[in-house]
Amino acid sequence: MKPVDLHHGAATDVGHVRSVNEDSFLVAPPVFVVADGMGGHAGGDVASQIVVEEFARLVEQGYDPSRGAEHVSDTIARSQARIVEYGEGQRADHPRWHAGTTAVVAVLVDDQGTTKWLLANLGDSRIYRFLDGRLDQVSVDHSVVQELVDAGQITAEEATVHPERHVITRALGSPEGVHPDFFLLPLPAVERLMLCSDGISGMIPDSAIAAILDSVPDPRDAADALVRAALDAGGRDNATAIVIDVVGLVHDDSYDSERQRASLEDKLGARP
Repeated sequence: MKPVDLHHGAATDVGHVRSVNEDSFLVAPPVFVVADGMGGHAGGDVASQIVVEEFARLVEQGYDPSRGAEHVSDTIARSQARIVEYGEGQRADHPRWHAGTTAVVAVLVDDQGTTKWLLANLGDSRIYRFLDGRLDQVSVDHSVVQELVDAGQITAEEATVHPERHVITRALGSPEGVHPDFFLLPLPAVERLMLCSDGISGMIPDSAIAAILDSVPDPRDAADALVRAALDAGGRDNATAIVIDVVGLVHDDSYDSERQRASLEDKLGARP
């Protein structure tokens, strides 16, 4: 796989309502992850952190870019096994205890000699692409309201205020197992990639997301601006965003990715 120069930024905030940030994220080029935990402290936050730990292990051990989908599937399966095992241990003392997490993943892979984005999602965290001033949601929400939209029973606008809009139909930690969706995008089809928890997409409309991605050139500032906009809109949930720009195949000395990663770790505690 040819080396790709990526500029990236990430931000997270507990929001104005929750006492614990159950979101976790990983910025470890060429692997990026956002996981939104469910179940409360020592439940959702642990589940989302397990996902980040497993993908961090994938980065540390290295992966074959030509077998990207297989590696991502295996990593998700290991995360699921750990979350289920952790949950079984907790329920021995607390029968009603539960934990789960959504996950969105972006990984650079080699597809027959061409570098592409491999994207995966479980739950209602989202992946967007931004190209030529247009924002498109790549991932498809695994949620009750998305099923109602697909069935033509409600509109997309009605889904944003539906009382069951936070009920998801797929998640890591589910006893039914995990079935992620995968998407493959060529690099020229993506000017900007954005991964986020529903603390972003559930608080601000796509038009506001597009305006920020279009008007804020530095991905670090763009991630901060997305989280800040979610907080200004009420901050009813944990809010996390990762913004990634594909700069090219030649290294840009004006951007120090190692310094950026160290800055994120110091600012946000990104490393598991």
